[in-house]
Amino acid sequence: MSGGPVEPRFLLLSDVAAELNVSDSQVYHMVRSGELPAIKIGGRGQWRVERAKLEQYIDQKHAETAAWVQENPLIE
Repeated sequence: MSGGPVEPRFLLLSDVAAELNVSDSQVYHMVRSGELPAIKIGGRGQWRVERAKLEQYIDQKHAETAAWVQENPLIE
């Protein structure tokens, strides 16, 4: 049973940046501020973001944006 390639559970900050179409430094700030949950691993303390946490973060941003749009109607 070989399907497509298995997606990694953990992503590099650069992978997250590519998915969100933002800079690596923006993702680093999101992680360091606690906005985006991540773990620090290895001797040099490399950051990793769990794919499931990234999906939760995106869902949360969708909900926040929808609420903001509702509270701030576009007036033409």
